[in-house]
Amino acid sequence: MIDWVPSPLISLASAGISTRLRTMAASLYIVTEGDDPGFDIFVNGQALARNEDALERLAERLHVTPLLEFFSADENSMALLLEQGAGSPDWARHLPQPQWFGATDGLLTVRTLIDFLVETPAALGSETQSVMVELREYERVLRKAAQHGLRWHLGVSWR
Repeated sequence: MIDWVPSPLISLASAGISTRLRTMAASLYIVTEGDDPGFDIFVNGQALARNEDALERLAERLHVTPLLEFFSADENSMALLLEQGAGSPDWARHLPQPQWFGATDGLLTVRTLIDFLVETPAALGSETQSVMVELREYERVLRKAAQHGLRWHLGVSWR
């Protein structure tokens, strides 16, 4: 069981969630601010979740914000985590307000990772292609979010 209290100052990685992403069928997905952005925001995110540790190290090496730094949670997005028995309902009642990030900030990370992986296709071994497909999905959604002036954050789904 994960024992932590979410805070804007505590990232998922420092709370041990990043390691947990590999052991559960996790998916990193995009949440846009507002009810309906007017475009499809679906992204798979399973390969990104499986490779989060490597992508975090790569982002740091490339001097861009790691994807999990864009994570924010609310009671709805954490419901699946609680259903899986990871975490305590006590901390779920005390979650901070969701944090929102500029789409261009996310685009910088995603495009930098894509550019690196295009130049270094063996960087993630057999996972490179699936990660690239998902990064391109992120790029599409974040580009549209930027065009519509929408902020975003990452959510994590556990199945």
